[in-house]
Amino acid sequence: MRTGPHGYRQIRDFLLDRGAGELAHPGGTLYEHLARVAELLAAWGADEDLQAAGLCHACYGTDGYPQPLLAPSERLVLADLIGIRAESLVYLYGSCDRDLVYPALGGAGPVSFRDRFTGQMHTPREADVRSFTELTAANELDIIRHNPATAAQHGTVLRELFTRARPRLTEAAWQAWSDTPIDPSQPPDQGPHRTVDGT
Repeated sequence: MRTGPHGYRQIRDFLLDRGAGELAHPGGTLYEHLARVAELLAAWGADEDLQAAGLCHACYGTDGYPQPLLAPSERLVLADLIGIRAESLVYLYGSCDRDLVYPALGGAGPVSFRDRFTGQMHTPREADVRSFTELTAANELDIIRHNPATAAQHGTVLRELFTRARPRLTEAAWQAWSDTPIDPSQPPDQGPHRTVDGT
């Protein structure tokens, strides 16, 4: 995986220099989570841009993980490292207002996003929505695999989310979610759009 113009090692070093190895995350550190998400995407056949986005997906923080490694004003820094396309996916993921977007992922038409940094609405092209959904599936799957409490509290509702969004997922991503045990003994969460971790 080259993951952009400078390669995996440079991206890894950049993330570690920005503190990803010191931030706690289910299953270890934020850096370990980022690396596992990228590995999942690679196993599912994602292209290099999406793999790079997976490796850097929490760089601006997310709607559920308010510990950014970069400010949105530093987008050019990340774009230089991983490429414009991959950075645009990282920004789409980090800026997403999940309460608005997640319920719309199961619909057939265009999906409107609200940028949580600027408040502006926009409608990404369908290819970007599919990449966003695939990245979301990888992120959430890694979290529930490494945090039994999250799996118990949010797993059922997340599976329902990805069942509705299945047309936007690759078969490999859907199969991974289908094969992952979910604890059915816990009551479903009434607010499923954010996990407790939650990158």
